[in-house]
Amino acid sequence: MRNVLCSLFAAAVVGFVAQARADEEKIPLDKLPKGVVENVKKRFPNAKIEGAAQEKEDGKTVYEVTLKEGGKNIDVSFSAEGVMTLIEKEVDAKDVPKAVTEGVEAKYPKATWKMIEEVIKVADGKETLDYYEFHGTTADKKGIEVEVGTDGKIKKEEKKKDEKDK
Repeated sequence: MRNVLCSLFAAAVVGFVAQARADEEKIPLDKLPKGVVENVKKRFPNAKIEGAAQEKEDGKTVYEVTLKEGGKNIDVSFSAEGVMTLIEKEVDAKDVPKAVTEGVEAKYPKATWKMIEEVIKVADGKETLDYYEFHGTTADKKGIEVEVGTDGKIKKEEKKKDEKDK
């Protein structure tokens, strides 16, 4: 099954990660706060900035910067002050821990995963792997996004309404 996941992952749709959610507003890179740009370059010196968006979360402005590094997409979230809060890194299925793969396969045995991300929380400058996020299609062709803890337990499932949400 890992080989199937790897093959499917390799065929992922280009730009899937960079697609802005409905509540996000794309912004020009020159409109990003200086602190955000400085911290992106410091933490990801070899990455190319592909795009940026801003949104409101709990009444606060949050910036998301989309990067490309080593052929993989990385989305990084920052506060308005330029403090990094979250990293979502695209990973190959072969690099996902066995417990995580087994957990998602048990719940969705015939799902097709178009993208898998490591979701890393950042607090006080310390990065901690929180969970894996699987984006794909169930056996009955419904779009789904599944958060799986590092222990293989399903944390959250979100059914998608249409193709573009998968």
